[in-house]
Amino acid sequence: MSTQTDPPPTRDGEAAVVGKLSTLDRFLPVWIIAAMALGLLLGSVIPGLNTALEAVKIGEVSLPIAVGLLVMMYPVLAKVRYDQAHRVIGDRKLMITSLVLNWVLAPAFMFALAWIFIPDLPEYRTGLIIVGLARCIAMVMIWNDLACGDREAAAVLVAINSVFQVIAFGALGWFYLQLLPSWLGLPTTSADFSFWAITGSVLVFLGIPLLAGFLTRTLGEKAKGRDWYEGTFLPRLGPWALYGLLFTITLLFALQGSTITSRPLDVVRIALPLLAYFLVVFGAGMAIGKGLGLGYAKTTTLAFTAAGNNFELAIAVAIGTFGVTSGQALAGVVGPLIEVPVLVALVYAALWARKRYFTPSPLSV
Repeated sequence: MSTQTDPPPTRDGEAAVVGKLSTLDRFLPVWIIAAMALGLLLGSVIPGLNTALEAVKIGEVSLPIAVGLLVMMYPVLAKVRYDQAHRVIGDRKLMITSLVLNWVLAPAFMFALAWIFIPDLPEYRTGLIIVGLARCIAMVMIWNDLACGDREAAAVLVAINSVFQVIAFGALGWFYLQLLPSWLGLPTTSADFSFWAITGSVLVFLGIPLLAGFLTRTLGEKAKGRDWYEGTFLPRLGPWALYGLLFTITLLFALQGSTITSRPLDVVRIALPLLAYFLVVFGAGMAIGKGLGLGYAKTTTLAFTAAGNNFELAIAVAIGTFGVTSGQALAGVVGPLIEVPVLVALVYAALWARKRYFTPSPLSV
């Protein structure tokens, strides 16, 4: 019986990180900051922008923002190898640990951080809790690959998270925003909170690109083969996820500009629990994976998929449920600004941990 172990390293740690990135990805933090700045500028020089963006809607979300959200979700989900689910599902240790980290511990930890750091700012607190419920399905694939994690395991865990979010996100939102606070004697979300609004937003902004991604891969591989699909088609499609993200951030910051510039301390207060969340959850994932003997590749995948969050979905849910200029949406918008530099730093941390704590072992039979 064969036992899968870590493959020998194929890159030289930190030196490979920057060199492996395309120019587009290498300066991703710069592009995000530039999109934020552009949005603030547009919001200040174009009168009536809010009204124009709200003129045409999909549900409760303005059409331009809805398009941006869908564009940035679709390419990532088209990358998932849906036919590989059985390999990771068969690894009970990895599956159970990932499910517990992603759907029990991480959301509960974000709930605690939100109440500890910003108990007096209910809109931002609610936005952070929504972020904690939106599990990774997007940029985490990039961080995992740069850190030499298990690519197939990451893709399968992302696919499983995607499906699980469609099924359970609404129920978890109700639990963490209404039921659990009431049990603890804490204020619940305002009366206009809607279980069905959350579920509808998830079905639209995750269900549609998930189905599109699945059909694209299935039909594309059937017509042209996997080599063409992954070697030719995906590299052309991939940058659109970033374009959609930057487009959405630009519009959101144009609408949130006055809040950001008038309440910079609020932005800092949103950032602090996010920073604590990334560092603690990633460290816990690495420690648990190491303790369970998963090996470096799967341990790194476990840590990044637990620490990463789907800010695209969190933003979509916050906008659809609470409005495009809400504090909940602002909490989601601040997320990528914190996530990108922190998770890039954690790539370096993972590569350092591989040298110090993980020893590649030969394949055993």
